[in-house]
Amino acid sequence: MKIEQPRDEVEDAYTDDDLFRISSWGADLSFRELIARYDDNELVKPELQRHYVWDRVEASRFIDSILLGLPVPSIFLAKTNDEKLLIIDGYQRLMTVRDFVKGVFSDDNSVFALSNSQKVNERWRGKAFSQLLEEEQRKIRNTTIHAIIFMQQHPAAGDTSLYQIFERINTSGRSLMPQEIRNCVYQGPLNSMLIKLNELREWRLMWGADKRDSRMRDLELILRFFALSDKYILESNVVPYNISLKKYLNQYMGANNSVTATPDLENKFRLTAAFVYKNFGTAAFHNISPSDATRFVPNLSSTLFDAVMIASWKIVSLGLTARDPAEYRQRKTELLRSPDFQKLLSQETMRSANIRKRVELMFEALTGDGNEQFRSRHIAAGVPI
Repeated sequence: MKIEQPRDEVEDAYTDDDLFRISSWGADLSFRELIARYDDNELVKPELQRHYVWDRVEASRFIDSILLGLPVPSIFLAKTNDEKLLIIDGYQRLMTVRDFVKGVFSDDNSVFALSNSQKVNERWRGKAFSQLLEEEQRKIRNTTIHAIIFMQQHPAAGDTSLYQIFERINTSGRSLMPQEIRNCVYQGPLNSMLIKLNELREWRLMWGADKRDSRMRDLELILRFFALSDKYILESNVVPYNISLKKYLNQYMGANNSVTATPDLENKFRLTAAFVYKNFGTAAFHNISPSDATRFVPNLSSTLFDAVMIASWKIVSLGLTARDPAEYRQRKTELLRSPDFQKLLSQETMRSANIRKRVELMFEALTGDGNEQFRSRHIAAGVPI
């Protein structure tokens, strides 16, 4: 699935203006200790971190390097407030050694015997850990790997500095998308809830694929719904003229990741997604074609997603759900034909007033309410405008 994102979202890059106090130090840790910490849940793999991706030859060559006594590249870890170590970079290396010692290859859950490839020393080709000499087994367990450990000391709350560290030093071979980094940095109930909601049937159908997105863009859209429907955006008078979407989503996760009210948020998304799918189907977040208003473009629009989801949440909150789906679809299509609304979907999309305006126009179009009715009904119901 491809997402159509306006330029100001795609080019959104920020350096946090806050001054952090970050301490870092080096430690040489043996694989014996690292495996024990991982098994005791003191060395943590972030939820939904990239699956194990090395093939058997790559994994075997790494074990071969250890047995040959070659230097092993450093790993990066972050110390959390609960005294755990979060794996920032080095997951493939750590899991390779753990899998080999345990005897099971993560990629396919088969017996982990070293490859017969010419890239592996002939002394160890085809051998499992249990078939190595005792001194060779000890060498693997006792080999140390240098770890660079970070800890944010100020501010005490939030992990925004860890996000930037992760973004800058990750060396996995491909640049991580923002939500992949958030998934690693912001562990907690909110992150777990996003993963759970991402499996919702109606959501998968509207996203357009049964399989979750490997770059976590589907997760980011769910987070985006919660963040942009928050009263800070819809109600606050102190919201910036323009927001950095990347920074705001980071801050939202940092501020809400330990929240205990996730059932309320979960219900909010479930009810909204059910309403949207019932009335707009799989084309809910697809814009109309510029050349043919009866056809939808193939790419999902992130800004149309905002308008449809948040306006629909308001409709569900107010109990205004009695219209026929065909009428909802017609009203939405008529709004999409408006040049002014199309500008709100493509220009200055992270201007706070424009976020509010595209949601307001979608709500008015779907409910048929004028501006004064819109405001009075929201105020009476206690729903933010």
